[in-house]
Amino acid sequence: MRKTHSLIKVMDALLQEPTAEHWGYELSRRTGVRSGVLYPILRRLLEAGWLKDGWEKQSEASKRPPRRYYKVTGEGETRMRAILAEAEADLRFALPVGQVG
Repeated sequence: MRKTHSLIKVMDALLQEPTAEHWGYELSRRTGVRSGVLYPILRRLLEAGWLKDGWEKQSEASKRPPRRYYKVTGEGETRMRAILAEAEADLRFALPVGQVG
């Protein structure tokens, strides 16, 4: 999988809580990655088997449609941690001094 700044940001956000269910909107807000870039990344991670997805359970009183969630798989956690470790050593992905990622 080709490393991009957006991919690294999404992987980092997913791995901050690897056992949690993540929503697309929440990931976009946390990472600053636009939905037009985010959802293709999530689709590639799903196809690779690094994420699984599902739909939230809705109560009948809810007025909005159910949201799709994404959850990191065991293989996904291993692979994404390896990619993040490589990115840390790659100057192209270095953060400016004092910036929190």
